Amino acid sequence: IIDSKREVAYVDAGLTTIKLKAEDSCGRQHLITLKLNAKYPTEPPDCAVDFPVQFAISWMPQDSLVDIHNQFLAALESLKEFWDTMDDIDGKTWVLEPENPARCATSRRIAIGTTRLEGMSSRSELGMLFSPLVNSLNKCLNSRAGVWHSELSVYVGMCFQDFTKDCGICYAYRLNGTTPDQVCDEPRCGQPFHQACLYEWLQGLPSSRQSFNVIFGECPYCNKVRQYGGNGSWDEAVRLLC
Repeated sequence: IIDSKREVAYVDAGLTTIKLKAEDSCGRQHLITLKLNAKYPTEPPDCAVDFPVQFAISWMPQDSLVDIHNQFLAALESLKEFWDTMDDIDGKTWVLEPENPARCATSRRIAIGTTRLEGMSSRSELGMLFSPLVNSLNKCLNSRAGVWHSELSVYVGMCFQDFTKDCGICYAYRLNGTTPDQVCDEPRCGQPFHQACLYEWLQGLPSSRQSFNVIFGECPYCNKVRQYGGNGSWDEAVRLLC
């Protein structure tokens, strides 16, 4: 039996849309939205959940909404380790995107300053995409891959020090929907910049030189000469400013 006070979050006037709530073993709140069609209960209601995987229910004409709610509870527990891992990342790292991750979100873009990777969790699949600007982190991850342990959390060994996520030129985080993703690879600097800001800055320096979509110039903060550009997103920054 469904407790109308504890488990029913919403029922429309026509009794065709019902939202049931549930709490998993870690106290996280979840909702399942059920839409009953004209063939219910011969056919199951449509179910909408905030899961990172598809939620497929088992249904027979004699079943009820209680059976769906029980399957919903079982599915919540099967995803416990995944949500534990994502909550660990959200609570202990500086998450740049998404700003307010939904329970179905399976990726995070995190700010990394001076970092040491000593252990990563194998409790859930973890993928990392590295640009040429952070190849050193990629090498570090690969060199430590052998020490991953199933009992460790994703965050273990990731030591974050001071990190400025705002662009070092315009001093803002978001600029026309973009975030700072050009980072100085000098370990003592590591200042991030918007591609558009950095391109415009380098274009104004007499010492900078350009070859196609690649610019060789000095970091606005540490004056280290390095290469910027050479990818599709940089091309877009060039197009917007030219």
